[in-house]
Amino acid sequence: MTSAPINPVNPILRGFNPDPSIVRVGEDYYIATSTFEWYPGVQIHHSRDLTNWTLVARPLARAGQLDMRGNPDSCGVWAPDLSYKDARFHLIFTDVKRYGRTTVDGAKGASLRDFHNYWVSSERIDGDWSDPVHLNSSGFDPALFHDDDGRSWLLNMLWDHRPDRRRFAGIIAQEIDLRSGRLLGQRRTIFEGTALGFTEGPHLYKRDGWYHLLVAEGGTERGHAVVMARSRSLFGPYEPHPDGPVLTARQSPDAPLQRTGHGDLVETPEGETWMAYLCGRPLPGSDRCALGRETAIRRMQWGADGWLRCAEEPPVTDDATPPVVARDLFDGPTLPDAFQWLRTPYPEQIFSLTARPGHLRLFGRETIGSHFTQALVARRQTGFRYDVQTLVDFAPEHFQQAAGLVCYYNSSKYLFLHLTAADDGTRQIQVLSVLPIGEGQSLLTPAIPVPEGPIAMRVQVDHEALRFAFRGERESDWTWLPERFDASLLSDEATLPGLPNFTGSFVGIACQDMAGTGRAADFRHFDYVETGDVVA
Repeated sequence: MTSAPINPVNPILRGFNPDPSIVRVGEDYYIATSTFEWYPGVQIHHSRDLTNWTLVARPLARAGQLDMRGNPDSCGVWAPDLSYKDARFHLIFTDVKRYGRTTVDGAKGASLRDFHNYWVSSERIDGDWSDPVHLNSSGFDPALFHDDDGRSWLLNMLWDHRPDRRRFAGIIAQEIDLRSGRLLGQRRTIFEGTALGFTEGPHLYKRDGWYHLLVAEGGTERGHAVVMARSRSLFGPYEPHPDGPVLTARQSPDAPLQRTGHGDLVETPEGETWMAYLCGRPLPGSDRCALGRETAIRRMQWGADGWLRCAEEPPVTDDATPPVVARDLFDGPTLPDAFQWLRTPYPEQIFSLTARPGHLRLFGRETIGSHFTQALVARRQTGFRYDVQTLVDFAPEHFQQAAGLVCYYNSSKYLFLHLTAADDGTRQIQVLSVLPIGEGQSLLTPAIPVPEGPIAMRVQVDHEALRFAFRGERESDWTWLPERFDASLLSDEATLPGLPNFTGSFVGIACQDMAGTGRAADFRHFDYVETGDVVA
């Protein structure tokens, strides 16, 4: 078997692609990443060389598999685990229905959360995946370990909601029957973690008679880390790595990749070991990670003492290499691969590619800050600088109808350049800013009248700086809005207190109709270009 040269440039999956799980089947490598509230659920990328990756599947794509309507922000699909056994791909994932809070009136109280873990499988990575089998709801980050005796085991972290307890209560294991998904015997705690705490993201490997347990610890912010421990028995006791964390940026605040952690190992046909892991690239001014948590990769080495350590680090990409230049014309029967929507398994209720050929029609639904059904279709921001243009044909009848271009993180963080109507029916354009400032802000810029007919909209982002423009379809010059916006607020680090923030910045199009009449907006194209300095 001859493999292509391995020369990755990090991150290998840019933009919001966290919690990687990696597996090799023959000469093919696959990485599954979390999608949280974005639909369809789970992204799976494919590579032959660990360097060049292509999206090949989003397996959770129908209502019987996943329905996230009502899921809070940054809940939904967490930390999928992808493995291969008995000529089938196996995918384990969590659907988080309730996040909960850790304090009550300033005191530490119960933290009740709902984590439902499921198993699906398929003979083909891009095939029709099975209906889900519910496994347990005891914690999150489930994973499968296939032992060399033919038995398979389900791992996940154990959540302890009780007051004055350690929430991350350790890693549990229980045997699973891969013919039915039935769990066998009793769950057992195999590892309680190290002093770093927040023990999650387990993966288990067997090498030279040792069980090697890999976990994420330290939380998913700047203290994140990959920790390993080993035992002669699957059930422990596990001895932590003598060097401490195997991979972390905790003591490297100036490293280009921060928040490094939550890894998974894969072995090449030649016997090399590589770790896929999540990371974040902070903006230079604000130090915020607007691109969210991305996926990187690094070669590892097994030492003579039987412990795994980092080898040389691949180079890190700058924000324009390789640039993405995409013009989506909405002239096909399906949504372009780059795009996703939020929560609902019924996309026909929020958009159509056939109602007006050559256009993406969005049906006005709830506000785009809803947790249920909103007509919002968007793609990941994958570079620090980008320019997006679109053309919208929309005839609002009143102020409750709005459609346009949106830069979105979650329901408490977005910027919405939209067409709407004044009380006299005149069309106008303005920006709604929903931002995590103080207790939360919802602000409208002054309205600007616009002519009849389709309106072109534009947004430019250059690191922290963001601005909007518009023009009539037949006009050549752009009208730039005078307001400048802070793009870094669309990040994990900028947040209202007590809310989870685990995704990343998207840019897309949206249509809302708070009158409940489903007023539609038609979008002719969507151009996304990563470029050099774009904000004048």
